[in-house]
Amino acid sequence: MYETFGWWRRADYIKVHFAESWNEFHHLLIMEELGGNSLWVDRFLARFAAFFYYFMTVAMYMVSPRMAYHFSECVERHAYSTYDKFIKLHEDELKKLPAPEAALNYYLNEDLYLFDNLYDVFVNIRDDEAEHCKTMKACQTHGNLRSPHSMQKCLETDTECVIPEDDCEGIVDCVKKSLVSKE
Repeated sequence: MYETFGWWRRADYIKVHFAESWNEFHHLLIMEELGGNSLWVDRFLARFAAFFYYFMTVAMYMVSPRMAYHFSECVERHAYSTYDKFIKLHEDELKKLPAPEAALNYYLNEDLYLFDNLYDVFVNIRDDEAEHCKTMKACQTHGNLRSPHSMQKCLETDTECVIPEDDCEGIVDCVKKSLVSKE
């Protein structure tokens, strides 16, 4: 919608969103293989929550992309915290269990990581959530989308991290600025 109206062009964001979706899809496959989809009620609640989350985020994005990215950042931060508590609580038990096939196929086929056990899988998923959190933070800063790794030392007061004044922040702001600029 924003691109259609000429308010901004952000093709890089499509790449980022695809990479995030691909990674989350594999987290889902791993959890399903571990039995997370064995009960119909679990499948129903997961699908309902995903459906609700998707449309809520789309609605937020239409009003304010920054608000939607901030919300996603909070969700990713919570996911990281949840995985972190889980692996600390069950470390010994997880280290005795083998990594699921879905994790091996996803992570090892890319030669990204080595797994000895289920603990390593959960540590990696937790760390993925931290990276998602950084990415959502990076998406909140308009301008050139850069790798979240290149923004580690970025402060709000840095000129490269300040949101440009002429960029619109959501549909209401974009419409207002479009009307004001025509006068």
